[in-house]
Amino acid sequence: MVLGMNTAAIYNDWLGRVIDGKFTLLQWLGGSEWDDVFLTELPGDPERKVAIKLVPRDVEGAEACFDAWSAAAAFSHPHLMRILDTGRSQLNGNPLFYAVTEYAEENLAEILPERSLTPLEAREMLDPVLDALAYLHAKRFVHGHLKPSNILVVEDHLKLSVDGLHRTGEAAQSTPSPSIYDAPETGVEAMSPAADAWSLGVTLVEALTQQTPVWNRSTHADPVVPETIPEFFAWIAQGCLRTDPAKRFTLDEIRARLHPPPPSPPDSLAERAGESTPKRWQAPVVAALMVLIAVFAFLRLRSRENVPQAPPVASEQSAFTVAQPAAEATPSPQAAETPIPNGRTEKGAVMEQVPPDVLASATNTIHGRVESRVRATVGADGNVSDATLESPGPSKYFANKALQAAHSWKFKPALVNGQPVPRGWIVRFVFERTGTEITPIETNP
Repeated sequence: MVLGMNTAAIYNDWLGRVIDGKFTLLQWLGGSEWDDVFLTELPGDPERKVAIKLVPRDVEGAEACFDAWSAAAAFSHPHLMRILDTGRSQLNGNPLFYAVTEYAEENLAEILPERSLTPLEAREMLDPVLDALAYLHAKRFVHGHLKPSNILVVEDHLKLSVDGLHRTGEAAQSTPSPSIYDAPETGVEAMSPAADAWSLGVTLVEALTQQTPVWNRSTHADPVVPETIPEFFAWIAQGCLRTDPAKRFTLDEIRARLHPPPPSPPDSLAERAGESTPKRWQAPVVAALMVLIAVFAFLRLRSRENVPQAPPVASEQSAFTVAQPAAEATPSPQAAETPIPNGRTEKGAVMEQVPPDVLASATNTIHGRVESRVRATVGADGNVSDATLESPGPSKYFANKALQAAHSWKFKPALVNGQPVPRGWIVRFVFERTGTEITPIETNP
């Protein structure tokens, strides 16, 4: 191995060297047995710090790594590290490949020795990770190295590294000592998105417990997910950590649990049935339909599989620091004035969504995605009595448009023992050039 020297030798010999006549090695940031990473700066922009990774050209898999870098340089996703430059050069007469990427202030592996993530922080981590993995899979790539050290923070944005991508269908290089983050089929079968699902399960367990799950690779048994993990996350981890890749959860299955669709309001069915009935029979038919719907809903609740729901979305104070859970927050004055009785509860539902009124000229300025979240208090009459910005996001304009839209929404109120009661909702607005994605979540059903 040429580059894998000790830290003292690196500081004494490599610092100050220039790679490809452009990138001065300023500080050693870390490395492995087959690569090293340094702090450097972009030519002509000394204020912008970036990272440069060096891989000797004579190590196994170096050519494939360089090809993956070249492909990833064309990727554009808000939760993937950008590759700014790639090339071939030499250090001390030894040929090497290099890739210049954004500089990450920290990564998840640096946080976990100090503390685990809260459930809300873990929930906040999942969305950007899933988005980035889905983007890679659509490009016919597998990340292949998902773990805490590759979940990075760049200018308060969570991003995944793109250092060791694999093309879907290609065999990954086998290692004598694979880690638990490597799926059981790695090095034996062709790489597939299922390998990333396995790594996500391991990472999720570690993020919540500071320990990876217990697993004996020599057996065919699935890893053991600790009982201390909240039920919702344990369900995800168990679905990802199946030794048979065909039985693992897909990203779509995980996302469906994170963002369940709002239930369809039953009133619309009754209204349509009433319109097609002769007027003198309208009232009894509508009443009968409502009774049937209520009975069906009750039986469905009794027989529904006990699938845990996603925790409420937290605010984005920083990549790994979030607000207190909604259940612990001080209730609004209106909600406090109306006590909620104990008893059988039926969830509320969205009856009328009002999209944000956004100018086309503003939408055209978006690069990637702009997200804002609004916390709304819905009264017993189904109207929004109060709405505040849970997380404004990077743009005041889009945050204000989201807040204005949420104020105009209409809801079917939640019921306790048949009586309407106030409820809280989180409405997530994701603005893109192609449109706005809106996801409502009832926070205290």
